Amino acid sequence: MNKEEIINRVRERARNNYRTGLNCAECVFRAIYDEGITDLPPEVISLATGFGGGIGLSGNTCGAVSGAVLAVGSVHGRKNPEAIEDMHERAMDLSGEAGRYRLFNNIPREFAEQFGDVKCANLVGPYEWTSRERHKLCQGFIGEAAAIGMRWILEANEKGYRMPYGPNVAGLE
Repeated sequence: MNKEEIINRVRERARNNYRTGLNCAECVFRAIYDEGITDLPPEVISLATGFGGGIGLSGNTCGAVSGAVLAVGSVHGRKNPEAIEDMHERAMDLSGEAGRYRLFNNIPREFAEQFGDVKCANLVGPYEWTSRERHKLCQGFIGEAAAIGMRWILEANEKGYRMPYGPNVAGLE
């Protein structure tokens, strides 16, 4: 199976998860988790619950984006950061030339390029929360966030973490 087929399968699975009552973050995380690419137990999905509605309906970072970050972290996150004894090396594992932050940085950047923002309140603001229109809109965000997350997992599997940064608070390139 090629990468696009995997990405499309995850996108559709995430959209279907939304139809079953999972929140946005759970939908994305679960769709990627169900690819069988991590050895974490299924209970790990519970970590995504609080991110729905931009963190407990607060309207902050879109839960679908958070779910993608969680899912990517389940594959490419540091399982034991203290295993890197030197503090400088440990920091470089995150933000260095081949640091993991490069991977995570691209998720909200790509989502914002596609939808104009990553803030839940701005994305769904024009719609009544319980409206069919908002549900349909979120279902699209969910599918695309899952596709973005899966694409970056596959990219990092193939090439490591040497991708360029998007805009970031540290001014890194």
